Amino acid sequence: MERKRVLIFSGGRLGGWALREIRTGDVLVGADRGALFLVRHGYRPDMALGDFDSVSPVELEEIRRASREFVACDPVWKDLTDTEMAFTWALEHNAEEIVLLGVLGTRWDHSLANVHLLRKALAAGIRCRIADACNELMLMDGSSPLTVSRSRFTHVSLLPLSIEVTGITLEGFQYPLNEATLTIGQSLGISNVLLGEAGHIRIRDGLLLVIQSRDEEEAEPE
Repeated sequence: MERKRVLIFSGGRLGGWALREIRTGDVLVGADRGALFLVRHGYRPDMALGDFDSVSPVELEEIRRASREFVACDPVWKDLTDTEMAFTWALEHNAEEIVLLGVLGTRWDHSLANVHLLRKALAAGIRCRIADACNELMLMDGSSPLTVSRSRFTHVSLLPLSIEVTGITLEGFQYPLNEATLTIGQSLGISNVLLGEAGHIRIRDGLLLVIQSRDEEEAEPE
């Protein structure tokens, strides 16, 4: 089976920035209301799944007709969130990379659970990131360095997702680190800035969340 990039559109905040993520050949997955977003913008989801408790019966039928594959489940008896269902589908279908869109919003229980999906992707050896209009999140461990390139984001922040991250070394940043340690509860890694076109991050051990961000007023109009 050919490995492809899978874009998962969930029911959180979505906009034109999310559509600009789509490339030719991407597999498009709509989770619950994320499927409606794709359909309403002229895209045919390769898979639409979820309990669809956030759409009307008319919208549900619209999604069903427009999707290549469609799976609905009972909202009471399912064990996974719609986003994790879509994420699991991507893992089972040999995804080369997973991009999670519309998975951050006002429900921080869902948002934090979706951030934890980065750990599952890392364990499976699959590149994964979360993006919205103002943020991009990636997770790294000590197996390989991470390069962060200059983009629409103005800041780069580092937060431990494990209790402790050791051996943190930064090159190409305004505030460099050399063999530093971060533990949960520290803000030392917040709001760094790239000096040039790219910065390089290495760690020895632990799980480090790398967040590129910008303020909302800096985001382009939708």
